[in-house]
Amino acid sequence: MQLTTSNRGFAPTTLTDAIAFSDMLANSSMVPKAYQGRPQDILVCVQWGMEMGLAPMQALQNIAVINGKPSVYGDAAMALVQASSVCEDVEESFEGEGTTLVAVCVAKRKGRKPVTARFSVEDAKRAGLWGKQGPWSAYPKRMMQMRARGFALRDAFPDVLKGLITAEEAQDYPDEAKPRPLAKPANPLDMVAKPALVAIAGIVTDPAVIAAAMADTVEPEPVEVPAVIPHAEVEHVELQPLPDAVLDVETVAAVSYPLMVPGKDKPYSVHASLDEWQDGYEDLAEKTARAGKRPARERMTVLRELREANKVTLQRIDLVKGIRHTANYSKRINALGAVLGAAQ
Repeated sequence: MQLTTSNRGFAPTTLTDAIAFSDMLANSSMVPKAYQGRPQDILVCVQWGMEMGLAPMQALQNIAVINGKPSVYGDAAMALVQASSVCEDVEESFEGEGTTLVAVCVAKRKGRKPVTARFSVEDAKRAGLWGKQGPWSAYPKRMMQMRARGFALRDAFPDVLKGLITAEEAQDYPDEAKPRPLAKPANPLDMVAKPALVAIAGIVTDPAVIAAAMADTVEPEPVEVPAVIPHAEVEHVELQPLPDAVLDVETVAAVSYPLMVPGKDKPYSVHASLDEWQDGYEDLAEKTARAGKRPARERMTVLRELREANKVTLQRIDLVKGIRHTANYSKRINALGAVLGAAQ
């Protein structure tokens, strides 16, 4: 995995590296709980951070999806604005007392008139926030300050904040209606995960490419994985190369896409086109994942080794199909990991 190093820490340089980076962070206990086990969310969060000027770890600590809305914490929003070259100053204060209290924020952008935002106790009451259980009852002045700050900074510096609202404001919005869950599939390996598609370091930016990559994919619903995965009666796949007799000179010359297996110098099969090779690769990976008589951890290892053994050919696949292969690989690894966890 290739990572760039700077005084802002490590950052992935390609989409493939970003996916691997996100998978690694998702398995760490050092990231916020909302991101643990959610590599897709981490990938999107890191992209938001890169667009706003936050390093990956800063983004994970300061960007959150609350009630279905991506948001940035108020202190991080202030830091981003103050670090911007277009910011002249930001002033915060309070006016009045008790029920007449008003939080005031004046955001000054170079070359423009100051933007002033106020948020009063009356505003909080109209929004049904005053006395609300949680931060509004514990720290009402702080919450009023965050509301005034969020309004002023968004109006004066929308380009710096990329249109994100403050997390404190997002917390006050009601939960969005959630669709009824679909019937749970019998086997988590039957789920087709939607690949995480974002533009990391300028890699994927064409909407047509993203739309094509997301075609024919289904957003998976959480499932309870049984201790014993279905299809346990399927024999595990012995990855044996083709016999020497098959690999004659004419065959090798006519076929330019060999399907390799871990630890073998000779191919498992050979294919006349890249599309045929991809079908063979996915079929072999699926059989390996479903080989119930082989322990889940061993199947995960074989899948990783199979992917590594065919790294050269996988790099020849176009971006859209490459994303689908990566999504299928992650789907199988995550499903087997869930089986392994359920068995422990």
